[in-house]
This record gives sequence, C-alpha cells and structure tokens, in this order.
Amino acid sequence: MSTTRGYPRDAGLAARMTFVMFLLGLLYVAVMAALIAAGVNFAFVFILAAGLLFAQYYYSSKIALFSMHAKEVSPAEAPQLHGIVDRLCALADMPKPRVAIADTDVPNAFATGRNPSDAVVCATTGILRRLEPAELEAVLAHELSHIRRGDIAVSAAAGATLGPVLRVAPGAGRRLADRVLEGREAAADVAAVGLTRYPPALVTALERMRDEATGAVRRGPSGAALLWNVAPVPAGTADTVDVRIEALLEL
Repeated sequence: MSTTRGYPRDAGLAARMTFVMFLLGLLYVAVMAALIAAGVNFAFVFILAAGLLFAQYYYSSKIALFSMHAKEVSPAEAPQLHGIVDRLCALADMPKPRVAIADTDVPNAFATGRNPSDAVVCATTGILRRLEPAELEAVLAHELSHIRRGDIAVSAAAGATLGPVLRVAPGAGRRLADRVLEGREAAADVAAVGLTRYPPALVTALERMRDEATGAVRRGPSGAALLWNVAPVPAGTADTVDVRIEALLEL
C-alpha cells in the first residue's frame, strides 16, 4: 500500500474496482443487445443508453444531493462543518470539495461527484446533532478519502450503469454492485485514521450509527459513497460495520 499526499492508496482494491466496472460495462452492453434482439429499434436503444449514461454520470452529484434533499452550504451557514473540511483538506493536500447538508435525522454522510473538481461532501443534520467534533472529523476524513482515492468516480459510473441493468437483470447487477463496494469502506476507514491519527473517534461514530440506524434507511443515493451503506454489502465481508469496527480497534 502506497501513500499519496496524506491518504494511502490500495493498488489491489483499485484494480478490483476497475475490473468490476469493466464487467458492469459489459453487462450494460448485454442489456442493450437484449433489447435490440427483442425488436427494439437500434437507434432508439443507442440514443437512450448513451443519454442515460451521460446524464447519470455527468450530473451524479446533483442527482445524489437532490435524492437526499441536500443543499450546498457556505462557511457562514455551517462554520464548524467547513472548518473541519478545511483542516482535513490542508492535511491531505487536496482541493476542498463543495460542502452540503441533508435535512434528515438519519445519521449519515456521503461524498459524491464524477471527479475531485465536481466533488461534494455532505453530512446529514442527524449526524451533525449526534457526533462529537472528533467523531465528525473522523467521519469527514473517511468521506474525503473517497474523493482523494477516486472512489466517487467509480460510484458515479456504477450509478449510471446500474440503473437500467437493475431493472432488467437485478440479480447480476446487485452482485456486481456488491463487488464494487466490497473492501472500499474498510479501506476508507484506514485512510481516515491515517489522516486523523485517532481510531477511537471513528469507532464511536460507527457504533452510534450501527446502534441507531435501521435497515430501512441504510441505503443511500445512487452514485454516492456513504459512510453507512451496509444494506447491499454481503454479511461477513470487510465492509460490514462490525468487521470495520474490529479492524479499527486493532489499530
């Protein structure tokens, strides 16, 4: 594992995510081919597929914020949140993303965008109310690692690809989505701790959300990398919250 300006980079995880994205692309093409074979006009299928991919990828951050009823906030509107993001971005030597707040009591945070220049980091009002400053810093360090490591680009591409695929081949699409997610959250935990140097803060933040959240609210917006996105992750993998907490305790 190498380090890039404050965040470690896991080459093996990056390679696995790239391979799975390739498989998602093949599945997307297969779905389009099936529609054509079923008699749907080729030009219509091509234009529809290209249009959906472009719109869902290019506007991934706007779609994610809209689906969470989130809005961007200025430093004057959320000074503590901006202050923490400013400090972490300085430590990581990375551009500061836009900052948003989602008005929901569900404790969560996510990063979204097609690339670092389009990135947004968002916290819910629920998580802002519940976490202590050190815990919130750990959570935001986790989300910023998704931006710095390029995870949000994978999320945006997966969100754009999986929309039509899940309607036609939900089983295969969900299994591939699980493979994209597997290992990513645990790696972001390690990256966050590498930046903050304080594992207990992220441990207690994860414990709070594990104890308070319900299965109905664990899924987040398509095209976003969430702190708490347990529902689609197979039990026993590196990304289940209990396994993540155990790994952090070992640190």
